[in-house]
Amino acid sequence: MQESVIYQDIFQTGFERGFQRGFERGLKQGIAKIIIRFLTRNLGIISEQMEAKIRSLSISELDELVDAQFNFTSMDDLMNWLSKSQN
Repeated sequence: MQESVIYQDIFQTGFERGFQRGFERGLKQGIAKIIIRFLTRNLGIISEQMEAKIRSLSISELDELVDAQFNFTSMDDLMNWLSKSQN
């Protein structure tokens, strides 16, 4: 059975989907971690609630935050950006 074309196709497709999901999850976690580290160094300690909001962003939203954070001068800037992105 394991030699059948159908079995191999199902196994390979499932493996590829799982690998892709795991890769994207790891990428998202890594980007969020770097952003949080950068924001902490530049704005000060970030609340757990704001960290959770950052970690819940999609990869495309995290990408937008990477650019936006260069214009932040206070924690209020971050809070405003997060509240706008959650709408």
